[in-house]
Amino acid sequence: MKYDDASWHYGGNFPSDLPDSAGATHTGMFLAWAVLVGLGGELFTVEEPELVNELCNRTTTPGSFFLKVCDGKLTDEDLSDRGNKFAVAYYEDGQYLADYEEMLGSSLASPYHVPDVWASFDTLRPRLDERLARWSASEG
Repeated sequence: MKYDDASWHYGGNFPSDLPDSAGATHTGMFLAWAVLVGLGGELFTVEEPELVNELCNRTTTPGSFFLKVCDGKLTDEDLSDRGNKFAVAYYEDGQYLADYEEMLGSSLASPYHVPDVWASFDTLRPRLDERLARWSASEG
């Protein structure tokens, strides 16, 4: 199952003043968070540990990580079983994008203008942690 694809964003009504990579920032933020909290798929623990190290050491940005590792496509293979259950409940239903816009994009020309930097991630992360905690409590 494909949750998101950067080409869906930069291939549509996309700001002409931005590079295509800006269409991957929001998904990169979600994937980076998922990997860092242990919701990433086997790809990140088995096949791409050096890229995960770059993420943990913040020597790559979330969007760049997503583009390098997933070629701009977030699928169920990129997440663990638990990560997929959470993604279906949170990402797929649009709540993630609403939170992303509220936390990062409300004062910008568009959500695509959110910078792919760790400061953006650090602003968003508490909301993602909160959503996961709330979802986990309702799951079990």
